Amino acid sequence: MRDADKPFDDADLEKGRLLFSRPCRFMLGVVSLDKLPEATLPEVCMAGRSNVGKSSLINALTGTRALARTSDTPGRTQEVNFFSLDDRLLLADLPGYGYARAPQDQVKKWTRLVKSYLRGRPNLRRVFLLVDSRHGLKDSDRDIMSMLDTAAVNYQIVLTKTDKLRGDALESVMAKTQQELAKHGASHPLILCTSSTRSEGLDHVRAEIAAIADN
Repeated sequence: MRDADKPFDDADLEKGRLLFSRPCRFMLGVVSLDKLPEATLPEVCMAGRSNVGKSSLINALTGTRALARTSDTPGRTQEVNFFSLDDRLLLADLPGYGYARAPQDQVKKWTRLVKSYLRGRPNLRRVFLLVDSRHGLKDSDRDIMSMLDTAAVNYQIVLTKTDKLRGDALESVMAKTQQELAKHGASHPLILCTSSTRSEGLDHVRAEIAAIADN
């Protein structure tokens, strides 16, 4: 198995490509924990602040335009949406936490659902914690990271929208993020960098997910 902090080799990338060449289908959306699908397959999820690009990343990874609903309006995803990838792995798209253009009681409800899901899902193998590369880690991200540390749930930072950065800005935000990750026991050491609009870094995310599906 590939070392967690080492770059991907050609075999890793090919496994990711093959997995995501297989069918990925929407299963269901849930608004309460008692409606979650049976925990029989390994599962990964996309978590992050509102409008960070979770649904866009799922669509880019699967090579589709509308598998996961996207919107420019923060807070559009209002439930945990589950997708089955080749009947080998479940992929969950979570409501965004933090700012959203929605009533505060609704935002609090989504946040409770997200936190309860992240703490208590027994088959959850990895949380891909998406962070807008233009802004870096926010306090709401740090709250989730601390909660995952306490629950001993493995998570990996995915910097999104990297096409929006210029010059050495990406290297700077990566260095700052890596420095913070050193303080968190449940964090994966390798930061992933992606641009859904330019299809950059997707092969690395696919490779990570394929490795999880194989174990």
